[in-house]
Amino acid sequence: MTLDLARWQFAITTVYHFLFVPLTIGMAFLVAGMQTAWVRTKDDRYLRMTKFWGKLFLINFAIGVVTGIVQEFQFGMNWSDYSRYVGDIFGAPLAIEGLLAFFLESTFLGLWIFGWDRLPRRIHLACIWLAAIGTMLSAYFILAANSWMQHPVGSVVNDTRGRAELVDFGAVLTNSTAVGAFLHTITACFVTAGVFVIAISAYHLARRTHTEVFRPSIRIGLVAVLVASIGVVISGDLQARLMTEQQPMKMAAAEALYDTVAPASFSIFTIGSLDGSEEIFSIRIPRLLSFLATGTFDGEVEGINDVRAASEQAFGPGDYTPSIPTTYWTFRLMIGFGMLAALLSVVGLWLTRRKATRPLPRWFLHASVLALILPFAANSMGWIFTEMGRQPWVVYGLLRTADGVSPAVPVTSVWISLIVFTLLYGALAVVEVGLMIRYVKAGPPPPAAPAPAGETAPTTPSISY
Repeated sequence: MTLDLARWQFAITTVYHFLFVPLTIGMAFLVAGMQTAWVRTKDDRYLRMTKFWGKLFLINFAIGVVTGIVQEFQFGMNWSDYSRYVGDIFGAPLAIEGLLAFFLESTFLGLWIFGWDRLPRRIHLACIWLAAIGTMLSAYFILAANSWMQHPVGSVVNDTRGRAELVDFGAVLTNSTAVGAFLHTITACFVTAGVFVIAISAYHLARRTHTEVFRPSIRIGLVAVLVASIGVVISGDLQARLMTEQQPMKMAAAEALYDTVAPASFSIFTIGSLDGSEEIFSIRIPRLLSFLATGTFDGEVEGINDVRAASEQAFGPGDYTPSIPTTYWTFRLMIGFGMLAALLSVVGLWLTRRKATRPLPRWFLHASVLALILPFAANSMGWIFTEMGRQPWVVYGLLRTADGVSPAVPVTSVWISLIVFTLLYGALAVVEVGLMIRYVKAGPPPPAAPAPAGETAPTTPSISY
């Protein structure tokens, strides 16, 4: 019971926190790009865009920081044995993330917030770019730590102390799993931010308010989603092959593939037993799974039965199979939601092409607003698949999840912390949504007032933040 509750608590807090992280990273760069356009062109529309989207970015950033702090407490509360085992490895990347990357983004973000009308334009612009780079660096160091759990490198196990010890920090940072996860995550961040911009722009365009700002904004969002979606597909293909090589059980579980086959088809939809062992009906794409797993349409993909037998031979008797329904459906929902977001961008770019000056169709604007859920759902499904597909390991091949939980924490304590965190996050969700809706409805600031006759326009923006 303690193990199950501890896992539920970590899952709830992690997935909730990860709702904010991709939006923060993606919006940081989009806002920086908008401000760059304003500095280069002096077009007041870009300044208004920077102010409006920057305010929403800051709200999301603040809530993300608050929810991220809770993650640190859980390691000591419910996962003390895990913390002791991985502490020597995790200490370095997490310390660098906190001392370098987070301070970089928070320091220059503070200068950006309070530097309007005080710093020269180009220095002020550099602040938001440095803050954006800081968010990306933070993501890399966190993913490097997580990727070590997926594919342990650069370390040895000290059986006397019962923990893993760092021997090659460079190997941890250059872990192929970390590189693949970083590329996939960052491109997904731009999809998330792009859809966010599209949805809110569509809301105002449907109401015919501030069209001079939101018409170019929706175009920026559409381009970002299309380009980033291509990056998601390419990086996802890289990750699938790494996963097949490093965690063959996860790939087999993603397809509910029990027997090794070559070539292997990919099922879009299947009706059968809950664990996927018996199939009644399915819609399949021939040879696609072989291509995803091996890069060739004739490649062999190991099945669950063979991987399980190999795991028992390597690690001893036990159940080495993750939750098949969870891995099967989260994998497909992740891909499906992402493809819908990409389709939205293709349709939107066609409707907003250079010669199309008429108002966008109502159906597209309404669909764009509803599409806001797509990237967040795709990100959550991807994260759940990544973590659940590794089970029963918390550190793949080295430490089982059941062995990482705190041995002395009673069930009552875990129940209390689970309820408190869930209620706290529910309250934060109300605050986040309330603030977002308030400032979205308010729209961008008004245009800067023209300089009186005979006077030159001010060199710094006069729009209040």
